[in-house]
Amino acid sequence: MGKGMRAGKKPSSGGMGGNMQKQLQQLQRMQQQMEAAQAELDEKEITATAGGGAVSVTANGKKELTAVVIKPEVIDPEDPEMLQDLILVAANEALRQIDEMTQQEMGKFTSGFSIPGMM
Repeated sequence: MGKGMRAGKKPSSGGMGGNMQKQLQQLQRMQQQMEAAQAELDEKEITATAGGGAVSVTANGKKELTAVVIKPEVIDPEDPEMLQDLILVAANEALRQIDEMTQQEMGKFTSGFSIPGMM
């Protein structure tokens, strides 16, 4: 028996490597699925309204505003603050809905995981 060897013990052959490889492959598949889901989310659009539909704002999954529609009867030169508020409310609601949609979709991948920095 060689120095440092005990009777009945076999030298380790790295038996964990196969399991680690499987985990890495699973993570890579999950990453590809997440990237595909994010690409789909980026293309989706959400429209939110304010003032009973007087102002509507559309945003995409990238959180870019893609459209703002203002009904003419809401435009009051004497009260621009009201119009500004309606636009802010609609824009913030659209962005909130985008966040919610993203969390729901990406949560499918991260449920059960506790990974720092993930949703």
